[in-house]
Amino acid sequence: MKLTLPLALAATFAFGSCASIVSKSRYPVAISSVPVGANVTITDKNGKEVFSGVAPTAVTLKSGAGYFSKASYQIKFSKPGFDDKVMTLEADLNGWYFGNIVFGGLIGLLIVDPATGAMYRISSRDMQGVLAPSAQGFNPADKTNLRIMSVEEVPTSLRDKMVPVQ
Repeated sequence: MKLTLPLALAATFAFGSCASIVSKSRYPVAISSVPVGANVTITDKNGKEVFSGVAPTAVTLKSGAGYFSKASYQIKFSKPGFDDKVMTLEADLNGWYFGNIVFGGLIGLLIVDPATGAMYRISSRDMQGVLAPSAQGFNPADKTNLRIMSVEEVPTSLRDKMVPVQ
């Protein structure tokens, strides 16, 4: 009986890993677009497509991409009449990983957390792609059409020609 508590503590320190116990290796990410309804394609750092759908949506992404390798994703937004937008989402080091120095020992530090991906976390939980209208087919000299848009929607090539309205 006197040996039970020390053995339990020794097993915890020998076989536990801090980040795997306290956090996780998959994270939910909300994906939205302006305008709503853009096509979304997510690829991992190897170029493999991990998701394809329409915004707004939510996906669950892995924080690790292999042993001691953090995940990195390219999120591509596309919609007819708008320029494509590509954003990068990258995992970063999980602070709980350093808890292995105190609680998890070498097994947690060198094996469990790196293998499960728990040593990394995805801190950006909301990704919003703001698409700019395509300048292709838009002629500012054409006076027959009136197009009202917000400043974010105006193509960057035309922003320096903008005049404030009084």
